[in-house]
Amino acid sequence: MLTLRGVRVEFGSTPALRGVDLKFERDRTTVLVGPSGCGKSTILRVLLGLATPSAGEATFDGAPVRRETIGAFRRRSGYVIQEGGLFPHLSARGNVTLLARHLRLAPDRIARRTDELCELTRFPEDALHRFPGELSGGQRQRVALMRALFLDPDVLLLDEPLAALDPLVRAELQDDLRAIFRARKKTVVLVTHDLSEAAFFGDRIVLLRDGAIVQSGTVRDLLDRPAEPFVSNFVRAQRRPLGGEA
Repeated sequence: MLTLRGVRVEFGSTPALRGVDLKFERDRTTVLVGPSGCGKSTILRVLLGLATPSAGEATFDGAPVRRETIGAFRRRSGYVIQEGGLFPHLSARGNVTLLARHLRLAPDRIARRTDELCELTRFPEDALHRFPGELSGGQRQRVALMRALFLDPDVLLLDEPLAALDPLVRAELQDDLRAIFRARKKTVVLVTHDLSEAAFFGDRIVLLRDGAIVQSGTVRDLLDRPAEPFVSNFVRAQRRPLGGEA
C-alpha cells in the first residue's frame, strides 16, 4: 500500500532520514519506534506529502506521492496526532465533520456517518455539541479518530495518538483502537516511543535511530534476535513487560 524507496530528508544541514527503504503492507499495522529525533514522524510527513524528500520516492498504492496527486491521497488517508489536533473553536461535531462539509457531502449522509462513528469509537452522542476544551483527553482522541475515519480511508497514520493520556484511559483506547484496526482492515502506520504499545498493536515493528532503520520484525525478533547492541539497550530501557509478547 505504501512504500519508501531510498528516501532522504534534511532539515537544513541535519539529515532526518538517511536513504530509508520501507514497505507498509496492506491491511496490516506497522509500528515505528525509536528515540526522539530518529525520524519516525518524518516518515509520516513524507507519506502525507508534508515533507519533500531530497532523494528517493514515496508511493501510495503504487503511485508516486507528488504535489499534483497528494490531494487524492490525503482523502484516502486518516491522520491523528498527539492530543488530537482539534480546532478549539469548533464543537466535537464540527471537528468530526469538517472534511465532509468541505467536500459538500449530503447532510443526511454526514449525520448517518457521525452516528456510526460515535458507536464505533464509543463516543457519547450527547457530547457532540461540546468544544474540545470541555472534553476529557480520551474524548478528544476519540473525536480525532472519528474525524480521521469519516471518509472510511484506506490508510490510517497515527503519530503518538495516546502519548498524553493517563494509563487507564490509554489502556482503554488501545483496546478500542486495535479492535477497529482489525475489524475495518485498515493499513495502519503508528508512531510511538513505547515498545509495549508497539508490541500490542504491531504486526511489524520498525526500530529507527538517527534517521535509519536498525531492525524490522516482530517483537520477538527484537527480544530474541537483536540486530545490534542498540536494539537490546532500547528494549532494556523500557523497564516493563511487553504487552504483546503472549
